[in-house]
Amino acid sequence: MRYKIFALVAACAFVLNGVGASFAQTKTAAVQTKELATLLPASDGVVSLDVQKLLSESVPQILAGKPQTLGDINAKIDELRDKTGLDARQFEQIVIGVAMREITAREVDLEPVFLARGKYNANALIAVAKLASKGKYREERIGNRTVYVFTGKEIVARNKPQTKNSWFDRMIDRTINSLTKEIAVTSLDSNTLAFGSLARVRETFETKTRVSGEVLSLINRKPNAVLSFGATLPNGLSKFVDLDNDELGRTLDSIRQMSGALEVSANNATLSVAAKTLQAEQAQTLHETLEGLQMLGKAFVGAGRGEDKKVFARMIDNARITRSGAEVLLDLQVPQSDINILLTGIK
Repeated sequence: MRYKIFALVAACAFVLNGVGASFAQTKTAAVQTKELATLLPASDGVVSLDVQKLLSESVPQILAGKPQTLGDINAKIDELRDKTGLDARQFEQIVIGVAMREITAREVDLEPVFLARGKYNANALIAVAKLASKGKYREERIGNRTVYVFTGKEIVARNKPQTKNSWFDRMIDRTINSLTKEIAVTSLDSNTLAFGSLARVRETFETKTRVSGEVLSLINRKPNAVLSFGATLPNGLSKFVDLDNDELGRTLDSIRQMSGALEVSANNATLSVAAKTLQAEQAQTLHETLEGLQMLGKAFVGAGRGEDKKVFARMIDNARITRSGAEVLLDLQVPQSDINILLTGIK
């Protein structure tokens, strides 16, 4: 389950007019993503991804020091397009609404629904998926709408790109192994797909309850971000982490909101994470706990040798942990030079 949660997925010079145009485009993308998120059914958490920014700006910038890896990614996108007709570059925004379903007192399952908007014909993409499945799907009805239910693991395994890159192999295999459930797909409008579990797709069309304004506000804190997330946690955070420490568990359970964003510029990548507790005193405890973990991390990683260990030590040292009332903020900025060092380990 952690892989699903964290799973997880990063330049130009401007004259004055160019800066103005870039700002306008960023603002437009943020507005479009916000509008798309309002169409999600009631969700405990929301993730928003600016796919255009990711593929055209963030990934090329992050992989500036690994041109071969960037070339491999572009080649795999092209191969997938040629093999299935699905072109990832046609996607513009993706929002994910996640419902948390309690399985046991210590375990929570995550049930997502995706809304993906882009420069494509949504029904044509569904037709491509039907062809790729070789008829292995069934049809369901939601009102007058047809929903196609696929076994995602079989489709991805059959159509995965051929690669000799071990890093790609591992990522593809992890993706395939995580697809254990059926995927329901239908069109929301002419250029927007809705897909996820059948229950969540049904909620999208059959219920009038939408994502709360509270959750939407969490994903709109950084309008220039390539990825944002926000979630309300009525039962705390400890269910998502295996813990033997009751004190740390109580601290995590005091968290009632989590949000974050990833921003990528020409010089660095910035990760911002915020956690809000019920009371300011609990936030103070969380703040002190994080600072203690930061000190331990410095001591542990700082003793290591190798350039990558030095980068991790700098990351721990540069992480800024602050508190404002009942909210604890963590900001981490990683320069491109350190990203290049970390990426040298990818084969």
